[in-house]
Amino acid sequence: MRSFLQLTLDLFTEVALPSKKEVNREIAGKESAQNATELIASAELIASIPLVPSEPLTSVLRPTHFAHPRANREARLQARAGKRIGQGGGECIVAYELRRAKRKTIGFMVGVDGLVVSAPRWVPLYEVDKALQEKSAWIVNKLAEAQERQQKQAQSQIEWKEGAVIPFLGESVIIVIDPRQATGSSTAAQGMAQLQSDASALAGVPRLTLHVGLPHDAAPERIRDSVQAWLMRQAKRVFEERLNHFAPQLNVRWTKLSLSNASSRWGSAGSDGAIRLNWRLIHFRQNVIDYVVVHELSHLRVMDHSPRFWSTVESIMPDYAQRKGMLKDEAIPKW
Repeated sequence: MRSFLQLTLDLFTEVALPSKKEVNREIAGKESAQNATELIASAELIASIPLVPSEPLTSVLRPTHFAHPRANREARLQARAGKRIGQGGGECIVAYELRRAKRKTIGFMVGVDGLVVSAPRWVPLYEVDKALQEKSAWIVNKLAEAQERQQKQAQSQIEWKEGAVIPFLGESVIIVIDPRQATGSSTAAQGMAQLQSDASALAGVPRLTLHVGLPHDAAPERIRDSVQAWLMRQAKRVFEERLNHFAPQLNVRWTKLSLSNASSRWGSAGSDGAIRLNWRLIHFRQNVIDYVVVHELSHLRVMDHSPRFWSTVESIMPDYAQRKGMLKDEAIPKW
């Protein structure tokens, strides 16, 4: 006897409604004749459903859409062969911001907002469109990577309360609200925090806890600000240590360290030796932080991203490409 599932599958090929006599014969020996009645009714119901030709798959799929909030142009681009992006099988509609600037070539930048194209004022739009098509695979894949990072960050959104977990130098740290940690009545004293370690923690359980000197009923904003202040102090300490470690190896001298709060840039270097590093780097493991430090110190020797620059980075850090990938792939909390 064909099962109800088989009758359903037959819809995609041919529906042959069994006669009542055939069904009754197949269910002979059943304890209840009611089963036969239900089977016949189900078969009749299925047969009564009109067969509609299926819609072509290409008409169902829609191309992925990436849109910059200040977009003033749009292009239809293809991802790299063999790589599927979204539902459109690799085809994407990219709304981008076109900027006219004093430059000699057309430049592309993919950031948290999307694609920005910078072009010389004298370059016609059809040349911009041609350049977009030539770089389409790179653009679409970078946009997809940026979107994936944003989704990871959204999933790692922190709820600022007792028991929240933050990454610190690649390890998970549990936030503990501990009023005893406060050493005075001032706001600064109440926000003081201290890292503690439990060497006996079970495998898979964070061994680090950050005790924040706030009352148990502290608002989430106060907890966030206290934790951020502690992280920034640690960032400054770690960054200075790593700058002092790598600067002699590159035979350069840095003059000043500033902590950055940029949303899409990890660091920068000035010709005067001033270094800016994003404090959020403190979430990453030290080997990733070291890559950014070496990257910026290398700019004190080569102020561009030419092959000579990357050779300088590689001379100190042969595996810099792998560390650079970690910087892009690992999700950190969204503040």
